[in-house]
Amino acid sequence: MKKPLLIIVGPTAVGKTETSIHIAKRLNGEIISADSMQVYKYMNIGSAKPTEEEKSGIPHYLMDEIDPREKFSAADFKEKAKEYMDKILEKNKLPIIVGGTGLYVNSIIYNVDFTQTTSNWELRKKLEDMGKEFGNEYLHKKLLEKDEEAAARIHPNNVKRVIRALEVIENGEKMKDFKNDLVENEEYNYVLIGLIRDRQELYERINMRVDLMIEGGLIEEVKHLMKLGLDEEAISMKGLGYKEIIRYLKGEYDLEEATRILKRDTRRYAKRQITWFKRYDQMKWFDFGDYASKKELEEDILKYVGGKLNFL
Repeated sequence: MKKPLLIIVGPTAVGKTETSIHIAKRLNGEIISADSMQVYKYMNIGSAKPTEEEKSGIPHYLMDEIDPREKFSAADFKEKAKEYMDKILEKNKLPIIVGGTGLYVNSIIYNVDFTQTTSNWELRKKLEDMGKEFGNEYLHKKLLEKDEEAAARIHPNNVKRVIRALEVIENGEKMKDFKNDLVENEEYNYVLIGLIRDRQELYERINMRVDLMIEGGLIEEVKHLMKLGLDEEAISMKGLGYKEIIRYLKGEYDLEEATRILKRDTRRYAKRQITWFKRYDQMKWFDFGDYASKKELEEDILKYVGGKLNFL
């Protein structure tokens, strides 16, 4: 029998946290975070982690668990998330995966075998050095010359993905298409829902969130992380909000410019998230703008999920 699973995704600042907690209460669920930044300890403000009060007693897993000095990959997420799902189901509760990190979601709903990934470490180091010296666009141009389709799919700022594509090409392959490359995981009876808003409204929420982060102590949070020995080279510090503040603290630009860049890059990231999630054929979208209140939206989600999942 397939295991029941609810997955709630959407762009940053759309309202996933509040909505998912209300849904979890109604469905007797517990939440597994699929957010590549919230998984780290000490990174609360920049990752927009919910407070204990906001969690309203709903257990959250893969949040505030990993030391930011340690690496945490999609493969690690898959392993730990599956453990937590089984733990939640043993309690006769519904596992609810919530987040905006597309690779984490893929690792659950598709049979992604991370052990089969081949890496050319020498080439990777060379490409990373090129990126630092000549910039993201230089690497992306190299990819464009070798595989136009992959270059069209991968944003120039997604340096890790660009480098990975160049590695794969070096091995005589091509980066495969999002859908054709993935086989659905038959282990779960999952419902996949996406939250969306009017684009301008979403951007305004992002801008407001950044302002609140700065006011709420993001600079002090980054200073603390730097005291732990972390800098912009650490995987955990490459997230939005951290690398921009590090550069501000290093005097590369003033706080006003750091804030402007952070707002701009977060808006761009949200746009890429929407593009990523729109590729899921199984997705049922819920637009906040279609409802007179959050309660109405939540009731509609509950009705939809109830018709798809026979749980409890």
